[in-house]
This record gives sequence, structure tokens and C-alpha cells, in this order.
Amino acid sequence: MLRRSLAALTLGLTLSSVAGAQDFGGFRRGGGEPGSFDFYVLALSWSPTYCDGEGARRDRDGQCAPGRGLGFVVHGLWPQYDRGFPSNCSAVERPLTRNAIDAAGEVMPSEGLARHEWRTHGTCSGLDPVAYFKAVKAARTAVTIPDALNKPDGTIRAAPIDIARQFVAANKGLRPDMMAVTCRRGQLQEVRICFSKDLRGFAPCPEVARQNCRAGEVTIEAAR
Repeated sequence: MLRRSLAALTLGLTLSSVAGAQDFGGFRRGGGEPGSFDFYVLALSWSPTYCDGEGARRDRDGQCAPGRGLGFVVHGLWPQYDRGFPSNCSAVERPLTRNAIDAAGEVMPSEGLARHEWRTHGTCSGLDPVAYFKAVKAARTAVTIPDALNKPDGTIRAAPIDIARQFVAANKGLRPDMMAVTCRRGQLQEVRICFSKDLRGFAPCPEVARQNCRAGEVTIEAAR
């Protein structure tokens, strides 16, 4: 009986680890060589969805504070392989400098998120912290949010494919196979857009595009 219990526990932990590793496409590869990857994914989170969930507890005085009125915010800029992605590419964890925090503050909604994204993804970019957060800003600046999704006045519903079409129409050179619209519990979660490694343009990313939400429609809560 004890052996069976231990085997079940081991299997459960293994499955949990695999599930956690697939949070944005492909399978995580522990570590990685900084600068060795194929393209970037810019993840734009719909802040009201985050603030309806874990953000209500984690960031109630920051990103989710009443009255901030945030719509799409930068979740991160993620180095990605054609299959899978690197993570935590530095064996030595160094604190971010004030210059790096200031650079992150120009584009990310909280210092805590910036620190997490640098540790998990930025260390794989091959850039120093300030340069990485400048790259995040460059990617965000290159994306135009469609007018209908730029802080809508009220709650709306839309098909994920229509959300993708709006982004394609608003951004020259972007195609549906270069992005994904994700959802959670029937709500818009993120729009993930793939960039070439040099950030000079959008890039095809079949593995990421397969993450598209399969719901017929999703709710897009108004920014507040």
C-alpha cells in the first residue's frame, strides 16, 4: 500500500510539473544558453481578467488598484524556440539595478512582475537588464491596439478569431499564424504576438498560434 501511495504521489508531481511547464506553448527546457533562441513572444495581458482572479489578491494596491483603468498590459517578452522555450538561464541571481527598474517601469505594470520576467525570461535573451527592458518597450511600441479593444467603455463579447482579425487589421505585416488569442474561464486572457529575434518585424510561430482559444466567444471586461 505504501509503495502504491508513493508511486501515485510521484506520478501526480510529475504531471503537475508538466502542466505548469506548458503555460505558454511547447515544453519548458530547464535553463538554456542566453541569447540562443529563435524568436520572441510579446505577451499582452488583458488586465481586468487578471484582476478578477489572482490579481485581486496579489496586486490589489498596484496593477489592480481601483481607478487605474488598465486594459492591455505587457506581461512579458519571451525568448522562444521553434519548439519549446528556455527559462531561468542564469545560475546566479543578481538584483536589478535602479536603472533597470526604471526602464521596466516605462512599459510593465509592476516592479514585482518586472523582476519575475527578468529572472524567468530576460536572462535567456542574452541582453543585460536595461537592454532587455528597452527591447520589451520596443516590441510593445511596435504593436497597435485595435480601437475597439483600447479600453472599451463597457463589457463586450467577441469571438477570439475576430479579436485576432482586429489585431491583424491594425498592424501591417501581422498574420494570424504569427499570434495567438488566449482565454481563461470564458474571458479574454492574453494576445501573444511573435517577433523576429532582432525585433524588426513579426514572425510566424505555428506552435504559439496553436494556443488560440477555442471558445466561440469570450468576455472582455471593461477596464476599471
